[in-house]
Amino acid sequence: MKNKQQAVVQSSEALRVGLLLALAGGFLDAYTYLGRGHVFANAQTGNIVMLGVDVARGDWAGAGHYLLPILAFVAGVLLAEWIRARGKARPGGRLHWRQWVLLIELAVLAAVGFLPAAEGWNDLANVCVSFVCSLQVESFRRVHGRAYATTMCTGNLRSGTELLVQYRRAGDKTLLAHMFNYYGVILAFVVGAGISALVCEPLGTGAIWLACLVLAVVLGMLFSSEWETSGPV
Repeated sequence: MKNKQQAVVQSSEALRVGLLLALAGGFLDAYTYLGRGHVFANAQTGNIVMLGVDVARGDWAGAGHYLLPILAFVAGVLLAEWIRARGKARPGGRLHWRQWVLLIELAVLAAVGFLPAAEGWNDLANVCVSFVCSLQVESFRRVHGRAYATTMCTGNLRSGTELLVQYRRAGDKTLLAHMFNYYGVILAFVVGAGISALVCEPLGTGAIWLACLVLAVVLGMLFSSEWETSGPV
């Protein structure tokens, strides 16, 4: 008989999936910044700020440098929503729609590893990685029932800190557990960025294949339709 605190969670919402996706997210953001021309593939806020700066300066070439990944991010969100709608309209397929998203991510990132580190190629690489990150952030949006992001940290930091305040007021350990989930995802993102910083120079553009390895592990996890865990969900 199950403990009353146990619950069944979809594999896509499992904490371990969120941690691995955040690890990949941090890796990719550092990869594009350090090795592909100082562009953020995940945090489009930074690119939008730089776009505004370049437009104000009349640097239209520089503005285009930041506009392309922004548009790629938008395109990724649109594609993720199309895949989601198509998957829900045709249930019972061999693969879940999120697995299709991961397969697309893997294919695009694997190709990026073959692009040389040169100005024009870097622009293409940043577009591809931004596209992949938007697919991910749109498709994997919850850990244990709570909204989170795997390709950026601001929202997670706000939510985790908010839960800390709520816990101190109410003393509910469920809130504390969710807070640690958010901070755990942030820590995984930081670790991913750190690993990227260590391997980008020795491995070159092919360093991105390490992110592919992480996403392949996540893909394998999603072959389980649900995952049983204890504690709050």
